[in-house]
Amino acid sequence: MRGSKQKTWIASAKTHQREWWIVDAADKTLGRLATRVAMVLMGKHKPTYTPFLDTGDHVVIVNAEKIRLTGKKPEQKTYRRFSGYPGGQAEVPFKTWIAQHPEEVVRHAVVDMLPRHGLGRRMIFKLQVYRGPEHPHKAQQPKELKIDG
Repeated sequence: MRGSKQKTWIASAKTHQREWWIVDAADKTLGRLATRVAMVLMGKHKPTYTPFLDTGDHVVIVNAEKIRLTGKKPEQKTYRRFSGYPGGQAEVPFKTWIAQHPEEVVRHAVVDMLPRHGLGRRMIFKLQVYRGPEHPHKAQQPKELKIDG
């Protein structure tokens, strides 16, 4: 149609309101939790989602040490990193890493599902992961985010 004056609405920092969500990771599957949290961090759960803007919300994950994997993954899964130098590859089994740093296991799973560019790196700062049930974000009055599985 010629001459139509329709305008496309685009979210901006002035129109966007961030919310706070809390997730209890106790007895939740790591991958299912990570995908749902990554969607909330990106803002894909909102009708105002804009791919080139950070329209996502803050997420607080508690009870990270009670996360679970299915099947034989707890015994077989390993995490690898490489420093770039000869002999610089290190492997850490899941069982060891979850015992020492459970919050890092959950953070690693969520971060790997975020976009790999500057916008994705800024989204990481809206994720807080805690080992136990306590967290210092009660003043933000986070809403509970339901995750199946």
